[in-house]
Amino acid sequence: MPNTRDLLSEHLKFFGELGVAGFRKDATWSTRADAEADRKVSTTSSDLQVGHADLVSRLASIREDIGDCTRCKLHTLGRQQIVFGSGNPNADLMFVGEAPGRDEDIQGMPFVGRSGQKLTQIIEAIGLTRDDVYIANVIKCRPPENRNPEPDEVASCEPFLFRQIDTIRPKVIVALGTFAAKSLLKTAEPISRLRGRVYDYRGVKLIPTFHPAFLLRNPSCRREVWEDMKKVRAILSGEDVA
Repeated sequence: MPNTRDLLSEHLKFFGELGVAGFRKDATWSTRADAEADRKVSTTSSDLQVGHADLVSRLASIREDIGDCTRCKLHTLGRQQIVFGSGNPNADLMFVGEAPGRDEDIQGMPFVGRSGQKLTQIIEAIGLTRDDVYIANVIKCRPPENRNPEPDEVASCEPFLFRQIDTIRPKVIVALGTFAAKSLLKTAEPISRLRGRVYDYRGVKLIPTFHPAFLLRNPSCRREVWEDMKKVRAILSGEDVA
């Protein structure tokens, strides 16, 4: 297992490859400029705790509604468990991927394998942690051999993702990879054409970018991901981004 120094060195190397020139100690950019208008921000700590508990309860209700899902054929094709989603229910930033992989199916958590490590680096590159964001997938069960989800599987599963989005109400959604972007935007355009732009989606901003697994195979595309994440950071800081 790599030690702390090795992990730090790897992170700094990754940030350098992205083009990150420095780090801001002031984290105020990550809070919303119009906090008074934000429905998630309360004037008292007790109100905030109640609001957070309500969001947790709503997400738990969605998970309960999914149950040990048998709505599509994936439950007969080797999936071990439902991978619902994880993170901060009060998050301003939400990541949506395609579907669980092998590691995720084993652990029951999204993005915990090599792709998850890369996603963690991307999140940290904009000054946040995984505890600050919420992560989910279009599909809650692992497709066999990690194949793309099929239309009937998406149709069965995406209503639960919509409910997660409407509960969390993030300020920005990042669609990770071709499949997630196509599914959310209902388009046949490839990710190479979709990324680089900001879309309006269910009342929030949606930014497509390359999937972390794609970056593992194509490290030369890291700069494009960094450009997308700079848009994310700008929106979170209250800037207008086209």
